[in-house]
Amino acid sequence: MSLLQNVMLLILLVLAAGFLSLTEIAFAGARKIKLKLLAEAGDARALKVMALQEQSADFFAASQIGLNAISIMGGIVGEGALRPHFIGWISTFYNGPALDNIGFAVSFLTVTFMFILFADLMPKRLAMRAPERIAVMLIAPISLFIRICKPLSWLINSAANVIFRIFKIDMTREDSITFDEISAAVEAGAQAGVLQKQEQHFIENVFQLESRSVASAMTTRDNVVYFKLNETEDSIREKVASHSKFPVCDGTIDRVIGYVDTRDILVRLLHKQAPVQLNELTIRTVPIIPDTLTLSELLDRFRASKETFAVVINEYALVMGVITLSDIMLTVMGSWGNTLEEDKQIIQRDDGSWLIDGSTPVEDVKRTLGLDSLPEEENYETAAGFMMFMLRKVPKKTDSVEYQGVKFEVLDVDHYRIDQLLVKHLAPKDTP
Repeated sequence: MSLLQNVMLLILLVLAAGFLSLTEIAFAGARKIKLKLLAEAGDARALKVMALQEQSADFFAASQIGLNAISIMGGIVGEGALRPHFIGWISTFYNGPALDNIGFAVSFLTVTFMFILFADLMPKRLAMRAPERIAVMLIAPISLFIRICKPLSWLINSAANVIFRIFKIDMTREDSITFDEISAAVEAGAQAGVLQKQEQHFIENVFQLESRSVASAMTTRDNVVYFKLNETEDSIREKVASHSKFPVCDGTIDRVIGYVDTRDILVRLLHKQAPVQLNELTIRTVPIIPDTLTLSELLDRFRASKETFAVVINEYALVMGVITLSDIMLTVMGSWGNTLEEDKQIIQRDDGSWLIDGSTPVEDVKRTLGLDSLPEEENYETAAGFMMFMLRKVPKKTDSVEYQGVKFEVLDVDHYRIDQLLVKHLAPKDTP
């Protein structure tokens, strides 16, 4: 063949190898979630791509057969076509005994450069930009190529399967998605500007409902406002102004018999059905839940029972607090759920330090301070719990803890309960 014919054949081989490299990366990198979205949008080719990923052995075998065959043929054609011309060009200024070897080396490097650049590097970089779109576009020709290579692919795959079985290697594809992977994708979306910062926090908080207990979001026992069975009308009127739902107790808070919704009381007041009394007409059955429930489990119970209020008890049947659907929603919204500055659990000061309420969940503390974790988090739920765990005693004012360059100092204590912490990043120590 002439030089032109050889060069044209070499170009065709490079393009064929580039096509196989492009499809190999596209099919391997195509994400199942995006393919499902394309399929739901009506693109049937996405279903074929997903099916090919489930049975990827035939595709990779055919791809490797094609790439290796093309590479070998490209070396033969390139060396035979280019070597004589390189020898003729080099002989114009060098005609020594190494001329033939130099011509071979130059032709080899030229063909290798062409295959690396146009058949490997560039196609793979293109495929990484939009693997799902490219995989959907090329599913028809690659399916035909796989059918052509089917006999040889079967032989190669059979040998590979035998070797995998000998070494007990499980080749089942794992498609499960973890929270860390979702969180990383959400963070990447926020950094790229696709998601706003508050949207990123909302999404992460929703997934954390599965791990956070009701104790991290409830109104604690000390702050619960409740009615007694013999509550006076004046006392009821006074308390109604501050809350919407009240537990009703027989004497003490640990003997809860139900709860009252202020809407029922207001209806009676509007209809001038005074005096306001606590009886079977106004007291509702209250859900009693253990403090070991997660927020996600409680949300399911609220959905099933149509209730939005529950009393939380511990293993000794003592009331730990109360929780409402609004408390769960505030957990999802984080600081965006607090419209008043004084209601916020975390307030940043002008000097860059933070005032953190002792009841602030540790997840919010970590996010604010940029910490990946806190020591043995399974032992506590709040910032106050973290301090007690680290200090190994009942904290008092000015007690402090340092962890990963952050100083936590007790600012205020109310009857053994930590009200507020002062938290700040420590300046790095000077090194000699």
